[in-house]
Amino acid sequence: MAESNSPTFAIMGSGGMGGYIGAKLTQAGYKVSFIARGAHLEAMKNNGLKIEGPDETFVIDPIRATNDPREIGPVDFVIFCVKLWDTEAAGEQCRDLVGPDTAVLSMQNGVDPEPILSRILGCEHVMGAVSEIGANIIEPGFVRRFTSFAIIRFGELDQSRSARSIQFSEAITAAELEADHVDSINLTIWDKFLWLVGASALNCVTRQPFGPVREDPDTRALLRQIMQEVMAVANAKDIPLTNKNIEARLDYIDSLPGQAKVSMAVDLERGNQLELPWLSGAVARMGQELSIPTPANNVICAALKHYVMGSV
Repeated sequence: MAESNSPTFAIMGSGGMGGYIGAKLTQAGYKVSFIARGAHLEAMKNNGLKIEGPDETFVIDPIRATNDPREIGPVDFVIFCVKLWDTEAAGEQCRDLVGPDTAVLSMQNGVDPEPILSRILGCEHVMGAVSEIGANIIEPGFVRRFTSFAIIRFGELDQSRSARSIQFSEAITAAELEADHVDSINLTIWDKFLWLVGASALNCVTRQPFGPVREDPDTRALLRQIMQEVMAVANAKDIPLTNKNIEARLDYIDSLPGQAKVSMAVDLERGNQLELPWLSGAVARMGQELSIPTPANNVICAALKHYVMGSV
């Protein structure tokens, strides 16, 4: 259990990933405040937050949950898990959570959040992070993890080993999550972006989960091409992704449950807004800026553009 002088946490965006991470930290005894909205928030207030995974089921009740960060005040760590289109607005709301030594860690899907949060909150308050945790909201107040693993990779943007990064590592480990304290977090962020762009594109454009996508030679080849375009853009920005990263990410996709799918595919099914402009859309935009062809990502953008703002 956490000690009385343990760090405090706020979860900005308590959906699948944020809800799961916050629940595990709470279960370990840390003081965690959840920021959510709508039916999910009401369900948490009324019945707590139910968590289900391959090897666990538990409920966080009572729970500290609100839609107003001003009710929480400054914390030691903000775990930032909002959808990409909410980054700027939620970043502004984080001002009420940030004290002199607060670290904000984005667990989002793209490569844009850290620069945006640094501009809003100051680069000294931003640490880099990625979450290798597959979890979705099944219904309001109920989050299910579908991956057999739960890994958080993180590090200071200046590649130092700071007191706060070590403290974060200790808390994540105490919460029974795998903590990977990496030196080159920017490369790690791009490595996740590599697979997520491909996985989101294929899950959405085929309307299929991972199993059929990876087993069909044509869709597997398209998945590889999309990731190769991400690698080309990354290399032009001096991010040293290689074909080894692509092969490792294909192996990763092969390890996932066949019926699993990424959150953007779930949003598409539910008629919600999509993160497409920050995934394949970002690859296409950066490719155009760098004069690098991105034909596969361009096609994905064209095929899904009519669903970006959701559907009725």
